[in-house]
Amino acid sequence: MVTVYDVPANDLIAKLAEKLKEMGVEEPEWTNFVKTGAHKERRPDDGDWWYVRCAAILRKVYINGPVGVERLRSVYGGRKNRGCAPEKFVKGSGNIIRTAFQALEAKELLTKAEKGGRIIAPKGQSLVDNTAKEVADSVAQ
Repeated sequence: MVTVYDVPANDLIAKLAEKLKEMGVEEPEWTNFVKTGAHKERRPDDGDWWYVRCAAILRKVYINGPVGVERLRSVYGGRKNRGCAPEKFVKGSGNIIRTAFQALEAKELLTKAEKGGRIIAPKGQSLVDNTAKEVADSVAQ
């Protein structure tokens, strides 16, 4: 059985993003205007960045168990250019992660954990595992 751990992350996330777009995961209307964190200067160049971020979040929750917004803010953070002052680490946008959680919960791919955070739902686990198998088959050819 092929799982998330057996395939390259970039290939898996790209394929998952396509599937999430086909499933109709709701993209907020503000995604064309927003930066992904305080450390960024401009918005993402990729028009489908929302689905890529949702796919990456789904993969992170699959791998790391119960995960909350704050932990993922640290994952998606980066170095803030402060001009003459030394660079400093800044967390990513919490609203983007929270909205992605809600969109994935609406499609029953994630559920809330009892002690906080989100965990992968059975439907989400099967989606990720089936996508991993497809990616492994395409990489093997």
